Amino acid sequence: MCGIVGYVGSVPASPSPRPLEVALQGLARLEYRGYDSAGIAVIDDGQVRVAKRAGKLQNLRDALAGEEDTTSPIAIGHTRWATHGAPTDGNAHPHLGGKDDELALVHNGIIENFAALRAELETEGFVFRSETDSEVAAHLVAREMQGTGDLTDAMRAAVARLEGAFTLLAVHRDAPDRVVAARRNSPLVVGLGEGENFLGSDVAAFVDSTRDALEIGQDQIVTVTADEVVVTTFEGELVPEPKRFTIEWDVTAAQKGGHDSFMAKEIHEQATAVADTLRGRIESGKLHLDEMSIDPSVLRSVDKIIVVACGTAANAGNVAKYAIEHWCRIPTEVELAHEFRYRDPIVTEKTLVVAISQSGETMDTLMAMRHAQEQGAKVVAICNTHGSTIPREADAALYLHVGPEIAVASTKAYLGQITACYLLGLYLAQVRGNLYPDEIAALMEDLDQLPAQVQRVLDDAEQVGDLARAMADVSSVLFLGRHVGYPTALEGALKLKEIAYIHAEGFAAGELKHGPIALVEEGQPVFVIVPSPRGRDSLHSKVVSNIQEVRARGARTLVIAEDGDDDVLPYSDVVLRVPATRTLFAPLLTVIPLQIFACELAAAKGLDVDQPRNLAKSVTVE
Repeated sequence: MCGIVGYVGSVPASPSPRPLEVALQGLARLEYRGYDSAGIAVIDDGQVRVAKRAGKLQNLRDALAGEEDTTSPIAIGHTRWATHGAPTDGNAHPHLGGKDDELALVHNGIIENFAALRAELETEGFVFRSETDSEVAAHLVAREMQGTGDLTDAMRAAVARLEGAFTLLAVHRDAPDRVVAARRNSPLVVGLGEGENFLGSDVAAFVDSTRDALEIGQDQIVTVTADEVVVTTFEGELVPEPKRFTIEWDVTAAQKGGHDSFMAKEIHEQATAVADTLRGRIESGKLHLDEMSIDPSVLRSVDKIIVVACGTAANAGNVAKYAIEHWCRIPTEVELAHEFRYRDPIVTEKTLVVAISQSGETMDTLMAMRHAQEQGAKVVAICNTHGSTIPREADAALYLHVGPEIAVASTKAYLGQITACYLLGLYLAQVRGNLYPDEIAALMEDLDQLPAQVQRVLDDAEQVGDLARAMADVSSVLFLGRHVGYPTALEGALKLKEIAYIHAEGFAAGELKHGPIALVEEGQPVFVIVPSPRGRDSLHSKVVSNIQEVRARGARTLVIAEDGDDDVLPYSDVVLRVPATRTLFAPLLTVIPLQIFACELAAAKGLDVDQPRNLAKSVTVE
């Protein structure tokens, strides 16, 4: 849940030392991964120099002002999301290791056996200055360096003692030309340059310098110098051909592009996001999923699907459940990944698990996926981040291709995930023969219309923004939906909680009279997602009845309905329109006003839309 960067190059040019420049720029692009504190380490005149400050990255920049000169060819940096110890200067990374502060180390993840290791190191005279688990790794690598004299060997000996999840980057004064890193259950990629190389917890750390990258696999150590990258296993075996890939987006994709926030920018990129997820996967009305490396005979034998995901991704999975069951007639469950493996789930070789994660590093989802594979299930990953752990370990992967998502609250990746779930469901129906070819072609034709329909909703965003700004002082908002409108209600509530810090709850509208209607009082804002009247008549009429129920008890009804649905008008205080589409495709449209509402309301309250308190973008710990 932290951001890490590393750089190794030739002697830096004056007046702007390349290592510090790269590290600070990389941290700025990774701050969405954690923003409790930030720090940098270099080696200068034979000594390890560290600067670190609690709070946002700007505090570190201020601390470095006037002290940028360095002859160091290397730098490591870190932006933190606190797990062990409060966000203070002392708990910030990098941590110094050794009895003479000869090493600096940054860490992403959690070291589960840190308490025992700390007690052992303290008996040997090592002094701890922080409350973190990470400082244990710094002293452990420094101690091993005393015995081996080689930083790579020292790292290998140290990780053999560690339990948990970690990416570690270390520099040592006796090895001033290299950064050594290790990875277990936590992300790490290497950027390949000419006369310089880079490390990062994701490619955003170095995308302005190179688009050539290297995947670092599970339980691997990488030794990086200016001219060489050597990857070995934890056991010391050389990895002869680490997997290389090309970053498909450039640095401009990680900039705000004139918007007030990354979240606003990403909301307005959603028409393109849906189009890019669809691109290249439809040909003459037939689906071609090149990444689907699971044999069709295996897919035809599937008798149950389990979607594992967390947060927004789980809401995308709930939309997928309705679509897959309708098209494929396969029982589909949606499980919160952090609960899945602890309830002794029933998984067999005929179970297909769909793991959804924007980052591809969500630890709860990764561990659920591994548990399913141990039971013999095949796994399809739906992910946005190339080279990340979940798609790499899955049996097949569908990438979203929506570009980097910087804001912590997910928007465009959510629409990409739903779109990818539609593609998966239709592909299964195609392989299994659940739908006729002309039925699939008609569905794909309607999917092709959705980017333009998404853009129409975005073009009408002003009404939603005005509504949000007028409601900046509300203390509670409720969201109601049925069928695929239910996960949309959950997602609308989640967005408001994440970035506006107000009470928000999403309910299945039919559940209202079974308890939650007690929350409705005079003036209570209630969003209602209304299904198309062209779908199941009973479903539409029941939701209209739900609107009447809450309005009769004083609620202010904010209704999202498709164009031409006049049945809602007598019972609605505000109507937000979306284009007419198939019921199953409606979540791609109806969620957009709720995203805009949350974004604009949070901005009106003066909150940091992109970096909400207590949250980080990539949850790499259980």
